[in-house]
Amino acid sequence: MEQKDLLFKQIFDTNSKKIFHLCYGYTGDKDAANDLLQETFLKVWQNLDKFRNKSLISTWIYRIAINTCLTYLRSEKRQGKEELTDNIIENRVEEYSDKNEQVALLYKSISKLEENDRLIITMVLDELPYHEIAEISGISEGNLRVKIHRIKQKLTELYNQHARI
Repeated sequence: MEQKDLLFKQIFDTNSKKIFHLCYGYTGDKDAANDLLQETFLKVWQNLDKFRNKSLISTWIYRIAINTCLTYLRSEKRQGKEELTDNIIENRVEEYSDKNEQVALLYKSISKLEENDRLIITMVLDELPYHEIAEISGISEGNLRVKIHRIKQKLTELYNQHARI
């Protein structure tokens, strides 16, 4: 096996689960998430020689995945945002309701956040280090901490609203 092949396999094995989770968070659909995962790693493969180690490779891959997801969402405009949000809610609730009603409620609340906030909180839930999230989202680590604090406050409000229903 060629060195690039081995490197790519290692990169895929290390990052694919988190990237799938990110794609699934955007689409709420396992098939679409798998397609986006494949598209992301196809772009990684095609551009691996261009990676310059100026950031962590996982940060670079997250950026590719985010751009791939955003392009997909823009092309899916015919499926309105409300319908997409409903799909996320249905799929997440269905996936977690057996296990834990509170987790289902959390995902329902997350789906109501703005697109950028959803992205950031997904990375927080994936336990990415703050410096990496800051680099991916293009904001300073200090601003990120403030933003995460505000997102958590908003999530708490949304969660409490849904819990009362």
